[in-house]
Amino acid sequence: MTDQRGEYTSLEICAGAGGQAVGLHEAGFRHRALIEVDPHAVRTLEHNTARHGWRNCAILPWDLTDFDMGELKKVLGEEPLDLLAGGVPCPPFSVAGKQLGEDDERDLFPVMLDMAEELHPRAVMIENVRGLLEPFRKFAPYRDRTRARLEAMGYRILGWEVLEARDYGVPQLRPRAILVAMREDDAVYFQAPRGVKHEVTVAEALDASMRERYLASKRPDAMDCYLRWKKKAQERGTVAPTLVGGSKKHGGADLGPTRAKRAWAALGVDGLGVANALGETVDEDRDLFGDLGPKLTVAQAALIQGFPADWEFQGRKTAAYRQVGNAFPPPVARAVGEAIISALRAADAGQEPPETLPEGLLVEAGPRQLSLTG
Repeated sequence: MTDQRGEYTSLEICAGAGGQAVGLHEAGFRHRALIEVDPHAVRTLEHNTARHGWRNCAILPWDLTDFDMGELKKVLGEEPLDLLAGGVPCPPFSVAGKQLGEDDERDLFPVMLDMAEELHPRAVMIENVRGLLEPFRKFAPYRDRTRARLEAMGYRILGWEVLEARDYGVPQLRPRAILVAMREDDAVYFQAPRGVKHEVTVAEALDASMRERYLASKRPDAMDCYLRWKKKAQERGTVAPTLVGGSKKHGGADLGPTRAKRAWAALGVDGLGVANALGETVDEDRDLFGDLGPKLTVAQAALIQGFPADWEFQGRKTAAYRQVGNAFPPPVARAVGEAIISALRAADAGQEPPETLPEGLLVEAGPRQLSLTG
């Protein structure tokens, strides 16, 4: 098998709007199925997988608290599964979700482990908020039971720690807890995913799209306003605060709590709402020329999450923004996915395993770019 032809297969649960799926696709995985319950996110997955030509990728609008494993096996067929991945719901382990852990009905770790036991993938990748690892002692028994169950299935835990999205070219502070486990025969080849040497700033990520928005305005001072924004963002020269707003309880779309809004204001961006997209009814005084600077569109928020510009979110503005706010940054998923595929490829080729395994999941390398071709 070769990842260049997408012959390494994956199944993803809790796929959301496709952040992890985009990254794993770019790493070389061919998705057999993406499971997601939110109807807006399902539409986003259907729309984008079709227009980007992801072949034989089933979009399953299933509630994983009540689904039929037999039906899933029918969808997957007889082809072996290489990777089971998923960003299981974070509220059970987040401060906002009251950190109820296994007592939270939204906890889908047991479902993920049941799938691993039934489907026997060569690798398992689970993503969640860093709250699962912090405070360390609170969820230690939960983590220990998860490890023990995976090890009883024959997996080796290769890392369960926090990766910071900014280390992988994402212009945002977004720490995520990543668990990687592989079967023993494959695990000996695993090498840590590589971060980037160049940190992408908000000014770099948004420059082209912000210029396009200002050029579309008929106001005579539009270009001056764009240049003022660019200068302020460049002078700040940093990544964005963590995008939030993915919860339905959060209310309308904006860029987060007061502290986050202050950080956005320092970058020349008004975080008190989300702007309408070009081509929609635009209130320029609100969306572009406010005292605090321009508001971001949903598409620009997606750039801050590391999505490629041609990934299109379905639903009205608030529903689309929630999909972005909940997403797993694609470049991080790609980096971890590439490390997993490299191990699978080496094992299939019968290569000599490295003498020592790296400690942890983070090492440094050169930058990488996302594209959805292929």
